[in-house]
Amino acid sequence: MKFSSLLTGTAALAVLLVSHQASAKVSAEKAAELDGPKYTCIGAERAGSATGIPEYTGKYVGTWPGVKNPYGYDPGPYAAEKPLFSITAENMSKYASKLTDGQKALFIKYPKGYRMDVYPSHRDFKDYDVICDRTKKNAVTSEVIDDGRGVTGTGGGIPFPFPQSGLEAIWNVANAGRTWTQSAICDIADVYGNGTIAWGRNKFQVLTATNDLKKPAQYTDRINSHFYSGYLLPERDKGFIAVGYQPNNFAKEGTMSWQYLPGTRRVRQAPEVGFDYPVPPAGLRTVDDDYGFNGSPERYTWKLVGKKELYLPYNNFRTNDPAVKYKDLIKPGTINPDYVRYELRRVWVLEGTLKSGVRHIYAKRVMYADEDSWLALMADNYDGRGKLWRISLITYFYSQESKSWNRGASVYHDLTSGAYEAGYLVNESTSWWRLNTPMNPAQFSPAAAQQAGH
Repeated sequence: MKFSSLLTGTAALAVLLVSHQASAKVSAEKAAELDGPKYTCIGAERAGSATGIPEYTGKYVGTWPGVKNPYGYDPGPYAAEKPLFSITAENMSKYASKLTDGQKALFIKYPKGYRMDVYPSHRDFKDYDVICDRTKKNAVTSEVIDDGRGVTGTGGGIPFPFPQSGLEAIWNVANAGRTWTQSAICDIADVYGNGTIAWGRNKFQVLTATNDLKKPAQYTDRINSHFYSGYLLPERDKGFIAVGYQPNNFAKEGTMSWQYLPGTRRVRQAPEVGFDYPVPPAGLRTVDDDYGFNGSPERYTWKLVGKKELYLPYNNFRTNDPAVKYKDLIKPGTINPDYVRYELRRVWVLEGTLKSGVRHIYAKRVMYADEDSWLALMADNYDGRGKLWRISLITYFYSQESKSWNRGASVYHDLTSGAYEAGYLVNESTSWWRLNTPMNPAQFSPAAAQQAGH
């Protein structure tokens, strides 16, 4: 892909400095431009483009006209819109410059099943003032530390609104504005090349201390987030519970996890669960595939390629609609394209190349992070031979309950096997997403796992 003609402003600066691994703070004068006429409060360009990116409006803060309930599913402000056009295997060459390599591969792999319905683009959701204030502070104080394994700054704000290196950018992705707490009963569909579906289900909870807007946590605090995952399906995994936490600084410790094993009725500390640890029930994705990428960036050399305009999933309310049943959503090859909304987005493109002497099943990763939110919307992952192998697609919706973006259905394609996993499904769940409801760290302890197992 060629990016040189698309690099402007901060993107061009990022490419010039990409080999410079030290973190460079911006000046107070530059930070003062945040939330001004040129930049949003997290550093996105307010201006639109002649090719279809709209101007940033920020007209919705926490809610939008027509919201009926304080929490739960809502169709969102764009439910009445129809697609502008559709991209298929037959016409993909017409739109090739605005497609990712992963999307092109999916068109080739599934010419009849994969389709991209492109809707009008919207840039209407604004961050809260407290997020803007923290991001302005971080702009002049945050640094990458400990050889890239940690950062400084105040949680809830983007560490580097004007990123000048790949490391700064990947830490923005890792700390993109999301919810403080999450809770749901999530269904998992593992769809194999022969059309068979294996179902999983788990009780899923997360507490991310750095996203609590009422208590300003620091990125130098020990713990970034706590997690709880209790499996209800498949039967062979029923009763298995994993709890633990992810640190902020991976130079000090890795992700820690404890597992309750129903066969022994005991809790034991798990082996290393970071990096390419396979995620149950099928192992069709790695732990650090979550959100496109999460965890320690230490095994890769990160390059900030620049900005590009691409058709990517965004404002995906309908994918999580309880009225959309799994029999209609889960199809051979990929999920039903009728329920996935694509928009033209201006995104940061990041590349991670595996360092020599370290191990990971992905030799290269390419991520596409939305400039308005720093959420990684898709990711392309390559094997050791340099062949495109796995493609991640994460659908996000804006939540009126948390007043932030939340990850919805997430799809992980394996081109080699022809299988895919659709996870974080809540359409037919007994417990749809509850977000930013109070939780405490004790709920994620080994003792909590032991008690839940009994």
